[in-house]
Amino acid sequence: MASESFGFGHKHDATVDIPLDPTNDSQRKVKELAAWEVDLKRREKDIQRREVAVAKAGVTTDDKNWPPFFPIIHHDIANEIPAHAQRLQYLAFASWLGIVLCLVFNVIAVIVCWIKGGGVKIFFLATIYALLGCPLSYVLWYRPLYRAMRTDSALKFGWFFLFYLLHIGFCIFAAIAPPIVFHGKSLTGILAAIDVFSDHVLVGIFYLLGFALFCLESLLSFWVLQKIYMYFRGHK
Repeated sequence: MASESFGFGHKHDATVDIPLDPTNDSQRKVKELAAWEVDLKRREKDIQRREVAVAKAGVTTDDKNWPPFFPIIHHDIANEIPAHAQRLQYLAFASWLGIVLCLVFNVIAVIVCWIKGGGVKIFFLATIYALLGCPLSYVLWYRPLYRAMRTDSALKFGWFFLFYLLHIGFCIFAAIAPPIVFHGKSLTGILAAIDVFSDHVLVGIFYLLGFALFCLESLLSFWVLQKIYMYFRGHK
């Protein structure tokens, strides 16, 4: 660098530094660009690593597409589940739809009982069972099974087996409907059906239909559990 003085010879005239070698500045910029490119590649690799980890964990960001008229969940067995496991997944899906049907019909039967003088408390309890049971059954056992079939995750299979056994236990309990824990006639089991039949035949018929639905759901669930367990053992 060279310094030149501008002014009229005063002692405190300002000086200006003029670079004599402009190549130093260009080399510095090249190094900065190279460092920026290396950092960009590192970030791209980090993003790719995270995407692979997310895919292995079975976490999906797919769009909601079911039911078609009001999508609330993502569900695409034909395109996402291996061909050899699709039949089992459809059976499990039928089991989930079955418990939804049972809980919805349970509310309808209890409404009929309420109209005939059964009390409002059983209606509120039946509504709570439906509002909690439908989403929880999807979150706790159907979605883990869907992801287990999709990603071959032993952990998710174990999660499914645990909560599906609880699901089966609830179905059996609801089919019997003993007057304990749950209040009286809030479940359409056989004991509740016998109890209401003597007072109102129509209510008794609704409760018997509910009892039949819970029995069918219990049998279907046992079958699904057996099939998926055999698939899990053979597949592993």
